[in-house]
Amino acid sequence: MEPERARQLLGEEKARLEQLLADRSEAAEQDRAAGDESARFSDGAESLTAEAGDDAVIGGIEARLGAISRAEERLAAGTYGRSVRSGAPIPDERLEADPAAELTVEEATQAT
Repeated sequence: MEPERARQLLGEEKARLEQLLADRSEAAEQDRAAGDESARFSDGAESLTAEAGDDAVIGGIEARLGAISRAEERLAAGTYGRSVRSGAPIPDERLEADPAAELTVEEATQAT
C-alpha cells in the first residue's frame, strides 16, 4: 500500500475513534451523574452495570487508538504493511479494511 493512502486511512480512523471516544466519555459522565442521582431512590446495581459497560466501550476505543498509533509508528519506520510477528506482507485489501492490522489473516486466526 502506498504510504500516502495508509496515512489517509489511519488519519480517518483516528479521527473517527477520537470523536467516538469524546462522545462516549460524555455519555459516560451523564450516566454516572444520573446514576448518582437515581441511587438515592433505587438499587445502585443498575447504574454500576451501566458504568461498567461505558468503561468497557471506552477501553475498547482506547485500545483501538493504541493500535492506530502503533501503525503510524510502523509507517514512519517503513515497516507498515508487514506482519509484526513474521514480517510477511499484509495484503492491501486487509489494510483497506483494517488499516491498523498488525498480522496477516492467517496469523490473526491462529492467535484466537
